[in-house]
Amino acid sequence: MHYRTWIAGFVTGLAVAVTGPASLTGQETFDNALALETFDKAWEIVYKTHFDTTFNGVDWVALRDELRPRVETATELGDVRGAIREMLERLNQSHFALIPKEFADSLDPAEGDPSEKVGDIGFDMRFIDDQLVVTVVDLKGPAGEAGVQPGWVIAAVGDDRVADLVERRKNIESKRPLDILVWAGVRNRLQGAPGTDCTIEFLDGHDETRVMELTRRPEPGEPVKLGNLPTFFARFSSGQQQTDDGTAVGVIWFNAWMVPLVKKFDAAVDEYRELDGMVIDLRGNGGGVGAMVMGLAGHFTDDRMPLGVMKTRTTELKFSANPRRVDTAGERVTPYAGPVAILTDGLTGSASEMFAGGMQGAGRMRVFGDTTAGGVLPASMSRLPNGDVLYHAFGEFETADGTYLEGRGVYPDEPVALSREALLAGRDDVLLAALQWIAGQRD
Repeated sequence: MHYRTWIAGFVTGLAVAVTGPASLTGQETFDNALALETFDKAWEIVYKTHFDTTFNGVDWVALRDELRPRVETATELGDVRGAIREMLERLNQSHFALIPKEFADSLDPAEGDPSEKVGDIGFDMRFIDDQLVVTVVDLKGPAGEAGVQPGWVIAAVGDDRVADLVERRKNIESKRPLDILVWAGVRNRLQGAPGTDCTIEFLDGHDETRVMELTRRPEPGEPVKLGNLPTFFARFSSGQQQTDDGTAVGVIWFNAWMVPLVKKFDAAVDEYRELDGMVIDLRGNGGGVGAMVMGLAGHFTDDRMPLGVMKTRTTELKFSANPRRVDTAGERVTPYAGPVAILTDGLTGSASEMFAGGMQGAGRMRVFGDTTAGGVLPASMSRLPNGDVLYHAFGEFETADGTYLEGRGVYPDEPVALSREALLAGRDDVLLAALQWIAGQRD
């Protein structure tokens, strides 16, 4: 497989996608022969493509023999999908998922505008001290216009209490951390068709209950379709920050490693090229097209600096920064040599981890925030006989300093924990720590 076709990402996005709405039940008429063919094909794909011939310690043949009788006697599609998902779960690795056909196809641009089918409320959240706390609010979105503030606690969505969801998730055996499970479960409940209403119970900054009925807007961002995966919505923002001592810093944020965002990233680097430092905010960025890592890293080094190695069962692909010596106007430039900070959290995954771990290991950038998701396996997707999509890893990634990030994540150089108190006060402590470090690097 050519390296530009593989995906390294969407650890968190797929955590939502594979659970999906309960109404996605699949075919109206159950076909047992097709079910067996689908199960066998899923097993075979992993058997032939998994990078580890020991299958992470799982006897893959014995597992097929154990689970296949369940498919032979299945009477509905849910049983078949359950057997395949259990098979994938036994690997205890990221980037293995079964995506229902109707979910993947419902967000296909060929079937209409995906933004007309997916809506959001306009805020992000993180699990902090056993509470789901609003961290970022889009002032132009439904939540922002209604007065929702960072630091508010989400107590319930509709009839679903968040505390009950937390307790249920604590009792589920899963390779995913609790914070991701809770975040994904609530995000799934917040999403819906644009124009529909969502009732949310908040605790405000004074711990007073606020019940709001918010109308979902179309999902913002540029729709991007990658193979058989559902459409994702790529978003990008950038701006300048200045510290009290006059240090000027460019801050770049994007939610996924998607090709349409490359030009925006390039333009932002050009704009901030003369500033004292830059910040690349990868919080919540679950990954994407892994090959982009080499090009974006090239903005910050004049050498073909090694970042790591992608290893499959039979091959190795070395990842090195590709120095960017021409700007967006076609003029010769020197790659940016000033201090660069990376911001991470528990939802920073895959390609974002490859970038953060690679640049950190090379000593070029400093990482602030929380340990990343630890889901760093290059993956591909294959359409199964019944139309479902198998998302499966075929490689692993080792940074240039010999660190395997799968199941470990990138450890920040300067750990900075989120707190509700800081959010209520309007502070971003992770960004502030990065800005303070950059200010200290000035001559």
